[in-house]
Amino acid sequence: MKFLYSSLLILISFQVQSQCTCEPIQASGTEITVSSVQELESAIDQANMNNGNITIILMPGTYSLSSNLRFIAENMENLTIMGSTENNADVVIKGLGWNNNAVTHIFNVAADNFTVANMTIGEVFYHPIQVHSNPADADNFRAQNVRFVDAKEQLLKVSGGGELFADNGSIMCCEFEFTEGIAYQYYTGGIDAHRSKDWEVRFNSFRGIRSPEASLAEHAIHFWRESSGTVVDANLIIDCDRGIGFGLGDDIANGHTGGLIMNNMVHTSRDVGIGLELSTDTKIYNNTVITENYPRSIEYRFAGTTDAHITNNIVNGQISDRSSGSTGVLSYNVTVEGDDRFVDASNYDFHIEEYEPDDQLLGAGIELPEVEMDFDCEYRTLLNASDIGADQLLIEVSTEDRIDELSIKIYPNPNAGEFELIGNIEGSKIKLIDQLGRVILKKEASTINIQFDISDLEEGIYFIQLFKENSIVTKKIIVTK
Repeated sequence: MKFLYSSLLILISFQVQSQCTCEPIQASGTEITVSSVQELESAIDQANMNNGNITIILMPGTYSLSSNLRFIAENMENLTIMGSTENNADVVIKGLGWNNNAVTHIFNVAADNFTVANMTIGEVFYHPIQVHSNPADADNFRAQNVRFVDAKEQLLKVSGGGELFADNGSIMCCEFEFTEGIAYQYYTGGIDAHRSKDWEVRFNSFRGIRSPEASLAEHAIHFWRESSGTVVDANLIIDCDRGIGFGLGDDIANGHTGGLIMNNMVHTSRDVGIGLELSTDTKIYNNTVITENYPRSIEYRFAGTTDAHITNNIVNGQISDRSSGSTGVLSYNVTVEGDDRFVDASNYDFHIEEYEPDDQLLGAGIELPEVEMDFDCEYRTLLNASDIGADQLLIEVSTEDRIDELSIKIYPNPNAGEFELIGNIEGSKIKLIDQLGRVILKKEASTINIQFDISDLEEGIYFIQLFKENSIVTKKIIVTK
C-alpha cells in the first residue's frame, strides 16, 4: 500500500511545524525605518503626534529596553511595528527580565488596528503584549509571526474590567514559549483574553507553559469573561499544564458564548486538553488531544455550559461532563490507547502513522462544513470522507483500486429501514454507522448489490461506509417511519 503524507514534518526543539503559512504583513501609511531603541522610541512618539497611520520597520538586531516604550494610546490608530525580514529571530525586543519591574511590557495597546509582526519579544515583568478592551476598546489587533517568550505573567493579555470589548483580534503564525520549558510561577499562561469578541487564533505553537509549583499554570489559550465567537484553529500545544479553555468557573460574568475549536494538536502534562466552563453553544471538532496525569482529555462543566458539540476528536482520555447540569452532544470521537498510531508521539508529532480502515480513525468521521482543512491546511476532500482528529491523511489511490463513488446507489432513500446498496462494491468492507459514530453492523460485499433491513432501528440519519483497498466512500441514509 502506498501513502502520500499530507505534511512536511520539521522537528525543531520538539515542535512540529505545519504547512500552514500566513501572507506577509504589508507596510501602510508613512514608513519609518529604525535600528536602535532611541530611534524606535522616536518613531512611536511620531506616531502619537500624527495620530497613527505609520509603519515602523525594525532592522535586524537586539533592542534592549531599560524602561517601557510609550503607551499605544487610542489616538494611534493604524500603527504597525514589524521586523524587516520574515525571520522572527532577526529582531529581538526584550526587557530586563521577569523579576525586574522597570520594563513591564513591550507593547501596551489601546489603539484600534495595531499590528505587530516578524519579531521576538519578552523578558518582561508582566506581559510582552497587553491589549485593552477597557477603558479603550482596542479592536482589530493583529499579531503575526511573533515569538513571545519568558514573561512573569501571561505572554499575551487582553484585559477587561469595564463594559467595552476588544473585537476582531487575530493571532496567527506565532510562537509562545518559556525557553527553559517551564514558567517562573503558576500565575502565567499563553493567551489570556477577557471581553474579546470574534477573535481568531490560528497556526500558532505553544510550548512549556507549565507551573513550577503545585498550583497549575493557566491555559495555553484561554478566552473568558464574556468573550464570544472565538475561533481556535490548527494550533500546536505541547507540554503545557492546560490546553484550550473557554469560560472560567460557574459565574455567568466569566463565561464564553459560541466559538469553534478545531484541528488542534494538544498535549498537556497535568490537566485538561480542552475545557469548557460556562461556555454555551461551542463546537469542538477534529482535534487530537493527548493528556498525561489527568483522566479527561475534553471536559465540559457547570450548569451554564449548554449545547456543546464535540465531534470527530481523537483522545487518549475521557470526554465527559465533569459536573451535573451541563449538556453536550458527543459523536464520532475515538479513544486511543498507546501512541503507535502516531508518527512520533515522543516528539509530540501526532500525525496519523498509517492507513488502517478497520480502526475507525481514517475516513470514519462525519463531514463538517466548518472543517474544510486539517492541521496542515490540507483540504479534507478524500473521497467524500473525513478523518477524525486534527490530521487528514492523504492517500495515493490507483484508479483500479478506487471505489467508483458515482456508481453507488441506495434505493430507496429515504426509506423505512429496508433498502438496497447497488454499484461497484464487490470486495468492499461495509459499515453501517449512526450519528454518534457507533457501528450498527458490518458486512462484506461479494456481489454488486446488498440488501439491508434496519427497520428495527429508530428513524433518523445513518451512514454507510465502504472500504476497498485504500479507498473510502461514505453515503447518507435517511430512515423514516
